[in-house]
Amino acid sequence: MSLVAVPDGKLAAVVTYLEMTSRPEAGIPASTIQLVPVVLLPKSYRNLFARIGAPWLWFSRLIMPDAELASILDHARVTLFEVRAADAVIGMLELDAREDAACELAFVGLIPEFTGQGHGRWLIAEAVARAWSFEGVERIHVHTCSLDHPAALAAYRRAGFVAVRRAVETFVDPRLAGVLPREVAPHVPLIDPPRS
Repeated sequence: MSLVAVPDGKLAAVVTYLEMTSRPEAGIPASTIQLVPVVLLPKSYRNLFARIGAPWLWFSRLIMPDAELASILDHARVTLFEVRAADAVIGMLELDAREDAACELAFVGLIPEFTGQGHGRWLIAEAVARAWSFEGVERIHVHTCSLDHPAALAAYRRAGFVAVRRAVETFVDPRLAGVLPREVAPHVPLIDPPRS
C-alpha cells in the first residue's frame, strides 16, 4: 500500500462509475415534488448548477465555455428538468443520451435544504425511468465521487446500479481558483498553497 501526495492547491477524488443494463422492477415512490422539462441558457443553468452542486464542489459546468455548454444543452438527446416543490426550483436532472445505446444521468441533485428527506430516492427512480424511455437505450450509467453527498453512492446502488470501475481524479481546488466561494464544502478542508 502506498500514498501519493496531492500537489499543493489541488484536490483528489475517487470516482466510481456505475451502470444498469436492465430496467429495475421497483417502481417510483410517491412524492410531492415534480420534474418539469426546461430549456435554460448557460447563465441560468450555471446558477442552478451552483445552487445544487457548490456544497459538493461541482464546478465542471461553471468553467465550460458558453458555446460548449449551449451545444450540450441544445442537443436533441439531452433533456434537462428542474425539480420543483410547488413553485420553487429545488433541484435538477440532466439526462444525456448522445452516446449510442446509452443514457447518462449526467447531473442529478437537490439543493441542500431538500436532501436527507427521501426526495433523492424519488429523483433517482424518476431519472432511471426517464433514461430508459429514450429510444434504443440498452445501458444507463452515472458516476459519483468521494467529494459528493455521502449518501450518493449508496443511493445509486440501492436504485439498481452496479459499480463497474474506479478512477482517481486530481484537479485544482475550485475554491482556490475562484470558481466557487472559499466557504463552500467545509467538509473538504481548504488548504492554501505555501507562499514562496
